[in-house]
Amino acid sequence: VSGWISNNTVKNGVVWGLGGALLLPTSTDDALGKGRFAAGPTAILLRQASGWTYGALVNQIWSGGGEDAQVVNQMYLQPFVTYNWKSGTGLTVNTELTQSWEDSTTTAFVNIMAGGLLRFGGQLVQVQVGPRIQVAAPEGSKADFGVRSALILVFPK
Repeated sequence: VSGWISNNTVKNGVVWGLGGALLLPTSTDDALGKGRFAAGPTAILLRQASGWTYGALVNQIWSGGGEDAQVVNQMYLQPFVTYNWKSGTGLTVNTELTQSWEDSTTTAFVNIMAGGLLRFGGQLVQVQVGPRIQVAAPEGSKADFGVRSALILVFPK
């Protein structure tokens, strides 16, 4: 879970935000999570121009508490590029890289998603879906293929 406080003034289409990231110990299997609460800083920087949105978000989290669980000391980096047509449809390509400093492991995915805008009552929502391709993983944990979907609440000015 990440949240940002962003600048109010957009200059040349550039938006930035600073905030916090939380890792909640909600996994039901050791292979799915670290079993610890972790928190740290997060930042986002993006630029929007002529239908294009591109930028990156990054966070670094550290664990606290819980003697039986694994230590969390990891960075997450997600560079992204999106093109949105005036019709409300769009195409997004991003990478997700997680570096565990404690385990000296890297996990990386490339996501390619197509989507569009829908309206649920008065709420504008962007829906996306596409393949999730793993390009780096710790020894013995490589996934063959996946699907990534997103549901994004849109709050236009």
